[in-house]
Amino acid sequence: MNSKLVSSMIITALCLPVAAYAADDKATSNKSTVSESIKQNVGDSVITAKIKAEMVKDKKVSAMKINVDTDGKGVVTLSGNAKDQVEIDEAVKIARSVKGVTSVKNNIKVSAK
Repeated sequence: MNSKLVSSMIITALCLPVAAYAADDKATSNKSTVSESIKQNVGDSVITAKIKAEMVKDKKVSAMKINVDTDGKGVVTLSGNAKDQVEIDEAVKIARSVKGVTSVKNNIKVSAK
């Protein structure tokens, strides 16, 4: 699959919560807890989308085999399989470079050949 197509699909899918955020932002102020929760989820989704988009651009990293999860505090967890340690190191480097990331937990394993 073309890397631009994959990147576009990932970004489109992860930007859907933005619509929910925009709709909720117009709601009454008594729903501030829900609004804050949605804002946090949107922020997490944006961080995840940026990391995945950078992975798609990088020829050393398989964006399809490495999973990215961002919690509510900017902590990114990477998991999945990589072909070698170089790929793992590059994935961690990419994740750390994204604005909003406070720390990176690396759970990526090298695939047995």
